[in-house]
Amino acid sequence: MNKTAFVFPGQGAQYAGMGKDFYDNFKESREIFQRANEALGFDITKLCFEGPDNELSITKITQPALLTVCLAMYEVLKETQKGSVLMGGLSLGEYSALTAAGAMDFETAVQLVYKRGNYMQNAVPLGEGGMLALLGCTEDDAIAFCESITKRYGLLKPANFNCPGQLVISGSFKGLEIAMEKIKEAGAKRVMMLNVGGAFHSPLMLPAQEELAEAINNTQFKTPCCPIYQNYTALPETDPVLIKQNLIKQLTAPVLWTTTIQNMMKDGFTSYIEYGPGEVLQGLIRKIDPTAQLSGKK
Repeated sequence: MNKTAFVFPGQGAQYAGMGKDFYDNFKESREIFQRANEALGFDITKLCFEGPDNELSITKITQPALLTVCLAMYEVLKETQKGSVLMGGLSLGEYSALTAAGAMDFETAVQLVYKRGNYMQNAVPLGEGGMLALLGCTEDDAIAFCESITKRYGLLKPANFNCPGQLVISGSFKGLEIAMEKIKEAGAKRVMMLNVGGAFHSPLMLPAQEELAEAINNTQFKTPCCPIYQNYTALPETDPVLIKQNLIKQLTAPVLWTTTIQNMMKDGFTSYIEYGPGEVLQGLIRKIDPTAQLSGKK
C-alpha cells in the first residue's frame, strides 16, 4: 500500500489571490473562509484574495490567512485521498496539520495562530531582528558560523534546516549584518535576507513563547487521527500533552524539516501531497528525497 504524507507550508508561501479558485468552486471552501471571518472578527477572506501583499505579509495576518487557505483546500480534497496517512507542516504549517488531523477544531486553530502571530510580531521591535537564507553550505558549517558570530557580534542561530544546502539563520540585526559581510566563512554560495517581521525560531522569541505557552495550555487539544511529525523533534506524535509541549518549544528552536522528511522516509512514506499556496515544500522534499512522489493542492 502506498503510504502518503500530507504536508502544509509555513510563512512565506502566501500571496494575494491564494485560495480564491477553491472558494469560487467549492462550498466546503467557502464555509471555511466564512468561519474564519467570524472567528477572527475581520475579513480575512478579502485579505487572502485581494491583499495588498504588504498587509498579507504582516505576521499576525499571514498566519491565520495561511491556515485558512490550507484548510479550505484540505476540506475539499480529504475524502479523495487513499492509503496510509500521516501529516506534518513547516513551522506555522504544523498548526494546519494538527487542525486537519482533528487535534483542534478550525475556529480554535485560527484564533490560536492569530494570537501566535501577534506574539511573534511584538516580541522583537521592527528592525532589531530578522532572518537570512544560506544557500550552498552544510549544516555543520552553518552551526559553527552562527556560534562564531554570536560570540563576537550579536545573537545568530540556525532557525530552519529546510533541505541539504538550504538553511535559514535567525537573530539580532547586528548579527545578521555581520553575517552578510562574512558569509564566505560559512561556506555559503548565496545569502538572501528574508522578508519576515522578526527573528523567528531563535531565543529572541522568548517573550512570545511565554505568551504562547499560556494560550496553548488554555486550549483543548484532542488526539489527532494520525501521527503528526513535529518540527521540534522531527518525530511523530499523537499525545496531546506532548504535542502542546513541542508546539511551545518550536517557537525558539530550529525547524528540523530535513530530518522530519528523512524520518518519514525511514517509516516507509514515499508520497507527499502539499496542501497550500505554491509548491515550496515539494521543492524542499525533492532535494531531500529525489525519489519521492510529489503533488500539490493549490
